[in-house]
Amino acid sequence: MRNLNLIGLDTTDSLEVAVGLNKLLSNFQIYYQTLRGLHWNIKGNNFFELHLKFEELYIDAHEKIDLLAERILTLGQTPHHTFSDYLSNSIIKEGKNISNGQKGVEFIIESLKTLLTLERQTLIVANKLEDEGTISLLTDFINLQEKQVWMFNAWLQS
Repeated sequence: MRNLNLIGLDTTDSLEVAVGLNKLLSNFQIYYQTLRGLHWNIKGNNFFELHLKFEELYIDAHEKIDLLAERILTLGQTPHHTFSDYLSNSIIKEGKNISNGQKGVEFIIESLKTLLTLERQTLIVANKLEDEGTISLLTDFINLQEKQVWMFNAWLQS
């Protein structure tokens, strides 16, 4: 007999999904903190535009962090919650002392590409498990982030 978690999914397979979600959570935390730094430290002609945009992005990232942690808990696992966990499990590197708008936007695009890759990898595992909650969550993330990559790339063309 299979061992099922509280929401009726196989615990072994759910653990695999949670591992992917925790990796994503760690990357989002590093991304989030860098967005805060971009918001605080941006300088130049695009200050007002980027200051507001970076705030919008870090608020969105903060909400996604909470959704990821709650999904991991729903799957019966424990979300990462220390900076040492985040740093050791993140592919996204800290963006330190970025005050140039173009460099900030380039960091965002590369970070979003990394998040999209991780989301798609986790989506494959969630699909095998028929984990509709995770599938829905990640699909929503992907839809928005793909548009953000397109928009930031367009901004760089100016």
